[in-house]
Amino acid sequence: MSSGPTWSGQATQLAAPTMEVYDEIEVEDMEYDEEKETYYYPCPCGDKFQITRTQLMEGEEIATCPSCSLVIMVVYDPDDFDDDDDDSSSSGSSSE
Repeated sequence: MSSGPTWSGQATQLAAPTMEVYDEIEVEDMEYDEEKETYYYPCPCGDKFQITRTQLMEGEEIATCPSCSLVIMVVYDPDDFDDDDDDSSSSGSSSE
């Protein structure tokens, strides 16, 4: 006799759903909130896609909308976010 439902492997299948990307947006085209360290981009539903600076530093490239199921791929140079913790030591990185 079984004492309950068997969940063999179902959680793994649900944990990694395949996402369809709505659009690809360059990080430079996104709005940045310095206080929250979060990038935003308008979503067609009226809310905003969002991704944090920390997520970008960790290699994440998918920004999500908190109000709907749409996602966008953020196009960026990972080197721009690599070890960027101390902004005070930007030696020779002026852009003219």
